[in-house]
Amino acid sequence: MIIKTAEFVTSMSKYGPFATAGLPEIAFAGRSNVGKSSMINCITGRNGLARTSQSPGRTRLINVFLINQQMNLVDLPGYGFARVSRSELQSWGAMMDGYFGNTDCLKHVFHLVDIRHEPSKEDREMNAFLRANGFAFTVIATKADKVSYSQQKSNLNMICRTLQVQPWQIIPFSSKTKAGRAEILNRMEEVCRESEGEEQEPNG
Repeated sequence: MIIKTAEFVTSMSKYGPFATAGLPEIAFAGRSNVGKSSMINCITGRNGLARTSQSPGRTRLINVFLINQQMNLVDLPGYGFARVSRSELQSWGAMMDGYFGNTDCLKHVFHLVDIRHEPSKEDREMNAFLRANGFAFTVIATKADKVSYSQQKSNLNMICRTLQVQPWQIIPFSSKTKAGRAEILNRMEEVCRESEGEEQEPNG
């Protein structure tokens, strides 16, 4: 996929009607500070499109970005950040539940995990949730530039075992070196083609 246009659409505390609703959606899910916003900026080639921060828990709303006037990227609040109030944790959980429970346009989920660490309890729970609800997903192992090539291979094997995914279901990625960017764009293009095929299928 060649991204020609990318623009911010809206931020929502609760998933509901918005300007580009109805287009296919790819959601970004992962722990706080795993690099969702940096990944969106990297793959779109727009450094300031999604706000980034060194502090975990920056993304506290559902953020929507329109790509090529044909699909939406949905940046979900990060999970697993302990230094917030109980009410904030409950609010974030409600946003996630509300999104997955109410969207009819979700076609794929990019599940981001940190390549440097074994997937956390929350990562495993997200993986199980996606499987249980039949959501198509790809695991993105972020911050690949932080480990050596040999360590990458070892850690990817660990992630595959922990999340019970096959090697072709995981993409090592670095927003710094852009490693994995082409593979992610290819996956996005596949999702677009599949969505167009669904629309063209005759009813009944």
